[in-house]
This record gives sequence, C-alpha cells and structure tokens, in this order.
Amino acid sequence: MGISYVEGTVEGPTGTKTPVRFLIDSGATYSLLPAPIWKALGLMPKREMDFVLADGSSVRRAVGECHVSFPQGEGHTPVVLGGPEDPDALLGAVTLEILGLVFDPFRRVLHPMRALLV
Repeated sequence: MGISYVEGTVEGPTGTKTPVRFLIDSGATYSLLPAPIWKALGLMPKREMDFVLADGSSVRRAVGECHVSFPQGEGHTPVVLGGPEDPDALLGAVTLEILGLVFDPFRRVLHPMRALLV
C-alpha cells in the first residue's frame, strides 16, 4: 500500500479557515493537526489523552475540535493538537467515520461508506 494524501480545509472556532494536506492514516484513531496549523486556527485543548505510537511508546497529547471539509464530505471532528515533532497532518479513522467516508487502498481515494441502520 502506498502513501496517500487528500486536500481539505480546516476551520477553527473564529471562522478562520486554512487548506491542509492530510496524510490518510486509517490505522490512526484520531486525526492530527501540526502545531502551526491548530494555533493559527485558534483551536483550544478540550481534554488530554494517552496515545500509543507505532513503536509501542506512549505519549500524552491534547485533543481539540474543529470543522473539516473534503470534496467527499464535511463535519465537526476531534483532532490531536500536534507538537513540534509532528510535521504532517494525519486523517484518522474517527474523522473518516464521522464524515461517513472510507479509504480505498487500491485506488487510493476516499469514498462514501455503505452505512447500515439496523
């Protein structure tokens, strides 16, 4: 599987918007915004959570909320407020589910999920 990106727009509580290039990481639970982006948008921490990294180590990070827009959908989502060591924006599983999207790893695109109501 290759590395895939999607272009989106992120909006903060004051209405400030900025374009963001997200690395699609369906293995990540939450989406992440690098510090320069979330600070420019005026996002504020709502809570802190512990996260396990790919190497098995743990980190504690603040989590905020923002509005994200993609050509395939838009909505409000929690995001990890990245630190100086987080250079890339990540698009995680929670945001994908909130927006009703799935990642097709073969075509490397997002598309609407088949939602079930049972």
